[in-house]
Amino acid sequence: MKKLVLIITLVLIGATSQNLLKAQVIDGLFAKKTTIDRKPAPLPVIRESDVIWSKTVWRIIDFREKSNQHFYYPTRDIQGRNNLVNILLKGIEDKRITAFDATISDNEFKEPISYSQVKQEFGDSIKHIKVTDLNTGNDRDSTIQSELPVRDVKQLEVKEIWFFDKQKSTLQVRILGICPIRVFKKDPKDSTFVRKRLFWVYYPEIRPILAKQETLNEFNEARGLSFDDIFITRKFDGYIVKEENVYNNRSIEEYATGEYAFKESERIKNSIFDYEQDLWEY
Repeated sequence: MKKLVLIITLVLIGATSQNLLKAQVIDGLFAKKTTIDRKPAPLPVIRESDVIWSKTVWRIIDFREKSNQHFYYPTRDIQGRNNLVNILLKGIEDKRITAFDATISDNEFKEPISYSQVKQEFGDSIKHIKVTDLNTGNDRDSTIQSELPVRDVKQLEVKEIWFFDKQKSTLQVRILGICPIRVFKKDPKDSTFVRKRLFWVYYPEIRPILAKQETLNEFNEARGLSFDDIFITRKFDGYIVKEENVYNNRSIEEYATGEYAFKESERIKNSIFDYEQDLWEY
């Protein structure tokens, strides 16, 4: 009887030791808590009477540029880090983020869509195959759900408002929404790429989620930036593709191409900063 009790005690001690060992295994120096508890930095309240000038623009951020690759990588979860599109899709699936129809041009945040509709916007996530029925021996069509082609999302459209606050005498900007863009070939034999806007998300809504998602800081791994930090501090490169105008908010590509489109984008960008400079006397 004593031997049996001793054996049971040793087994329990061994199991407890293994559980403690598993609990103490950390892939790093410590278990990160700051990122989990991080909240978005509060932004100053904007009063209507203080805004004496504003301009709404739409900007493209290309993930293929080196300065923007922190949005694209990692393409899978690595040590709790993920790319921007996967974070948005997970939030939409969990109903923590509201996705809006990207085909409506007069108001990007007008028509909410479900996660299933978002998957449909990707287009080819459902594949049609032929399978053989074991009972009859006949072939029949079947559909399977494949992974979403998230790797094809290589651009991001950002809607933002630049404004001058007379109370603070500063030119400021607020991001209203972001829209992932899929860049792909409809036909593998064709060299032409197609750009498709997938969905819009309202940026003030997703800030608490992005504040908890960390990106890799290549200069200091101990001090990573959150996606919200990157957007608020504008650590990205992009070019303007549209400004609010009387022509139904037409985009630059509707009236300019090539070098002329680039010059028009630069003209709009310079007009924003020239407004602030023109207010001062030297």
